[in-house]
Amino acid sequence: MISRLIDLLPKSTGQNILRSLRSATRRSATYRFAILFCIGLVSILVLTLVFNGHAIAASESGNQISSLMNQFKLPKNSIMQLLETVGLFVGGIIFCIVLDRWFSSRSGQSSNTPLAEQARRLKQLKMGYPEGMKNLEVLRTQGLLENRLRPYGLSVTWTSFLSASSLIEALSNGTIDFCGGGGTASIFSQAADHVFVRVAKEKYTSPKGQAILVPEGSPIQTLADLKGKKIAFDKGSSAHYILVRSLAKVGLDFSDIEPVYLTQPEALPVFRRGEVDAWVIWVPYTTTQARSAYPGRTIADLESIFGDKTSVEVPTYYYAIPELVRDYPDLLKVILEEVNEAGTWAKRQELEAVQRLTEHHEIDPSIVETLQKHSGERAIIPIDDQSLTALQHQANIFRDLNLIPERVNVKDGTYSLQTKQNWTY
Repeated sequence: MISRLIDLLPKSTGQNILRSLRSATRRSATYRFAILFCIGLVSILVLTLVFNGHAIAASESGNQISSLMNQFKLPKNSIMQLLETVGLFVGGIIFCIVLDRWFSSRSGQSSNTPLAEQARRLKQLKMGYPEGMKNLEVLRTQGLLENRLRPYGLSVTWTSFLSASSLIEALSNGTIDFCGGGGTASIFSQAADHVFVRVAKEKYTSPKGQAILVPEGSPIQTLADLKGKKIAFDKGSSAHYILVRSLAKVGLDFSDIEPVYLTQPEALPVFRRGEVDAWVIWVPYTTTQARSAYPGRTIADLESIFGDKTSVEVPTYYYAIPELVRDYPDLLKVILEEVNEAGTWAKRQELEAVQRLTEHHEIDPSIVETLQKHSGERAIIPIDDQSLTALQHQANIFRDLNLIPERVNVKDGTYSLQTKQNWTY
């Protein structure tokens, strides 16, 4: 009955209640002994009151000797009451012992689950995240993963990285166990023989999440105007692929521009000084409220380049070390569930913010409708054939441009965990 009531509650509330109950089963034997002792003490007091009651009744009869005798020779009725009291006392003790055994067995079962055993073996989970990746930012700041894993004694650490390529390299050398980032970086990492596994992907990519910027006073107005220009971007990142596809869209080759390979933090001061003509960027440097202090004017974004194919063409993946996939599957499942929880929480917050704006500003109804639809859906999904086919198309383009040394197979099971669903929520 209790479990059914918990199922009706919101997920986070239900989990908190369940965690509290599980925590209660792990109380030390000292507490249980104290409870048993208190029950015994109360029972003794009850017995004392019974004896005293008979003693007082006997003394009021006027015969002192008879009264004393009655204290030792109880009436039949009093003997029955005494036996009942003793029986209740013994029964209470037996009940407490049985209850204690039940709680102990439940606690033992909980500590012997596959997840608990895997948590004991791993001891510490090392998470990595790139700047501006909303799902992992929410997961970290809200402490969702820590709350979920704390009962198992598993600690969680977080490390930020400048790009997805550095994240996957960190996976390969064992610095972190799990991370997220653009799909393009995984192509270059696979070509470099880095060790990692793609385990999931985000369902939607923000159509305004990446863009091509030019200085405010630049004469560049269209993608075609980029011919012969110096363009800054992070090599091997999704920005790299976006630039290649943007140029192809207007009949330009990659050789028609002068690439300037810089990470986003490195590119910002260079762009400010006007040392490059354009800059391919992502959140937080794109046109959002968080970017209000940054320079530049957008000439193209994901929506204008890819249309409704944005989520397929420019995916965000989640990566893990092979050991996490092979030896800690239940732990990986928990991580993915909490990433999804963080993503849905972020979508609800975004929807609420837009709905508040509609009270004072005219907002395109389609934006609200899209957010409402996405807020009720999964934030991340298992890897499927369609997403890997699109990623393979990216890999082929980079090989044809000689930007990677050899052709890679992204559907290789060593690098991509492709199942119908290896985790649920």
